[in-house]
Amino acid sequence: MDITVETRSPAETAADLLALPLFELDPARWRLPRPLAALDQAAGGRIAQALAAGDFRGKRGESLLVHPAASVRAKRILLIGLGAEASLGADVAREVAASTVREAQQRSAARVALFAPASRRLKAGALAQALAEGAGLGAYRFDRYRTKGKKKDETRVAAYVLLFEGADARAARAGAATGALVARWQNLARDLSNEPPNQLPPAALAREAVRVGREAGVRVRVLEPAELRRKGFGALLAVGQGSANEPRVIVLEHGAAPKVGRQKAGAKGARRPTLCLVGKGVCFDSGGLSLKPSASMVRMKHDMSGGAAVIGAVCAAAELRLPLHVVGIVGAVENMPSGTAYRPDDIVTSLSGQTVEISNTDAEGRLVLADALHYAKSEFAPAAIVDLATLTGACSVALGKWAAAILGNHERLAEHMLAAGEATGERYWRLPLWDVHREFMKGSVGDLKQTGGRDGGTITAAAFLSHFVGDTPWIHLDIAPVADTEKGSASQPPGATGFGVRSLVELLRGFGAVKL
Repeated sequence: MDITVETRSPAETAADLLALPLFELDPARWRLPRPLAALDQAAGGRIAQALAAGDFRGKRGESLLVHPAASVRAKRILLIGLGAEASLGADVAREVAASTVREAQQRSAARVALFAPASRRLKAGALAQALAEGAGLGAYRFDRYRTKGKKKDETRVAAYVLLFEGADARAARAGAATGALVARWQNLARDLSNEPPNQLPPAALAREAVRVGREAGVRVRVLEPAELRRKGFGALLAVGQGSANEPRVIVLEHGAAPKVGRQKAGAKGARRPTLCLVGKGVCFDSGGLSLKPSASMVRMKHDMSGGAAVIGAVCAAAELRLPLHVVGIVGAVENMPSGTAYRPDDIVTSLSGQTVEISNTDAEGRLVLADALHYAKSEFAPAAIVDLATLTGACSVALGKWAAAILGNHERLAEHMLAAGEATGERYWRLPLWDVHREFMKGSVGDLKQTGGRDGGTITAAAFLSHFVGDTPWIHLDIAPVADTEKGSASQPPGATGFGVRSLVELLRGFGAVKL
């Protein structure tokens, strides 16, 4: 879908569907904005007639289709309710744009135009970015495996035009370009996570990373099984040893690395600090020998959502040409039961040299991340590390389906991540990570124990990971509650969400100002 910004008036805009978002109206004294009043006059007063009759009040989620007179270049006009004027933020803008795309698909409208409403909270660039993101996300569907039964409501929108006032057009064009790009890479993360596990084992995920990385101008290197064994990725290899599909570690790089050691963001001469993004890429999780119940195995193809978000975010950073050295590391494995699978009570030696007592083979993600985190720290000496993982069911119990958790060892980095989430509509919530939690994860037979029991499961999992990052500024994002959804919305069909791409890109865009 081609998303553009134009300055022409709504009355002069040719479209199969022209969307007019309107704030909630006071029946006693409503009036149309000046550009829309001119459109209504050309449309034969059809909009005013609908409003006067009370057919449309502008409440959030309300819509009304109007068929204008022949003198209007738009074939159909769609009124969309915004609710109260003060409530128009980025979240509402995304949903409005996504709703417009869905309406257009249902009505076989290939060219859509939307008149951008004035917002007290958002400048033109931010509003255009949110609208473009919503349009791109609303157009998404995963249907490549459907061979029949496709319906009329699946018509694709080819062109989406945002109409802005002339003075705002320049900023709007830049914002819309960013929004369209971010939505495209979030949709890529959705695609990867939605792929059936028989179609996307670790080797196939690595091939996809190479393919999309080439498109975005990202350098991609894949560590094959022999190299992983030679380097000593013992924890990650233990998880994958029960599957016929051997593990891979995918390394994506955007930008040039600093010449000398670790450089802090904002430090003199540190124009391109290194930030490592680490993603859990468990392409399918059966639980291993600690086998999941059959009902719990459904949707375990989404257990690589953190890795998918890392791939999307690094590629977006490259296309945005952000002045950073961004490294994405994805540990891609499949956790299966077999005669070669790792067992409870095993001791595995991680890449860091630390030994781990295995207590539950279904707590595999932290082992994958342990080696990936140490590799990031030791190989790239980054200014900071952020990891994403569908790590614990306990996180969903704690936060429901509405937010991901943030834990880590660096207060300011966590604050910037929270702010990035608020700005992009990807919500996070802080959980504590104290020395007592780190001490609790020390083992009795090995150096560390893999799990900490029932209490505080999300926290103890993060405490385990903290032993592999040293003093590097680090935050852990447990995205288990939000990586996929069974309930859809205008911008989010059921399935993978691509959660993390938008907020990671926002964090990267502002990382030069982060004082670590």
